[in-house]
Amino acid sequence: MHRPLLGVLAVTLACGGGADQAGGGREQTPGAAAAPAGRATITGTVTFTGTPPQNPAIDMSEEPTCRAKYPEQPRDPVVAVNNGKLANVFVHVTGGLPGGTAFPTPQTPVVLDQSGCLYHPRVLGVMANQPIEIRNGDAVLHNIKAVPAANRGFNISQPTEGMRSERRFSQPEAAIPIECSVHGWMHARVFVMDAPYFATSGDDGSFQLTGLPAGTYTLEAWHETLGTRTATVTVTEGGTANLSFAFGA
Repeated sequence: MHRPLLGVLAVTLACGGGADQAGGGREQTPGAAAAPAGRATITGTVTFTGTPPQNPAIDMSEEPTCRAKYPEQPRDPVVAVNNGKLANVFVHVTGGLPGGTAFPTPQTPVVLDQSGCLYHPRVLGVMANQPIEIRNGDAVLHNIKAVPAANRGFNISQPTEGMRSERRFSQPEAAIPIECSVHGWMHARVFVMDAPYFATSGDDGSFQLTGLPAGTYTLEAWHETLGTRTATVTVTEGGTANLSFAFGA
């Protein structure tokens, strides 16, 4: 259930150099336009206004190996606020890209780790057909279950520390739930994208999208319980646009 939303955004434009989008992978789909090359960058920060809610406590008494990794009471990081900055917000371009464009699929895996009986990162993005490397960083049994709507799900066990499994999602889909059948408090979300212009805000609330062609874009910022924000921003070739999203309780 989403909480009432408070939205504030600010857009400022600044000149500067942008990083090229690193690409990997496969040939373009026959008949599709080549991916547009660009050197523009969108950077920004996600903030939380007001007093953040207290996250739910996790009872890890039956998993002392995981419990030992926390100096204080472990909590489910649903709303992760650090000095007013909000982590685990997925930011991506939703409008402004030319239609019918095919982007190469990176072959470098995106890592989803399990450490301290939590998923790291909690929110991640991949391109369609990009490998996801799932790791068990705990000396306990984890069972990873994906429950997509458009893609094929999976349910795999990793009984020992250091185990790795690789999976892919072939179709774009938003916020695929990932859970652990052994530890009911473990949750993550995977966004499967058809364009490489996305990022997840870090512990300092920051995000960065690189390699964009010059243009005007609509961006969406998504949080698992606080809802979404949208903003429009214009970037010049080789320039940098600064964008801020704000969420509140």
